[in-house]
Amino acid sequence: MVKIRLARGGAKKKPFYSIVATDSRKRRDSGYIERLGYLIQLLVDKKLGLPSKKIE
Repeated sequence: MVKIRLARGGAKKKPFYSIVATDSRKRRDSGYIERLGYLIQLLVDKKLGLPSKKIE
């Protein structure tokens, strides 16, 4: 089964998340099928990049 998850990247206390489509049996940050977007969630600035055509 394919699920949409957040894969964590970035440095310690400065997280960067990639929104990915991955197999439900794999670990959070292991290989994924396709990268759908990104999420940068810092205290001052929050950015979300998510093209809706890829999700459909």
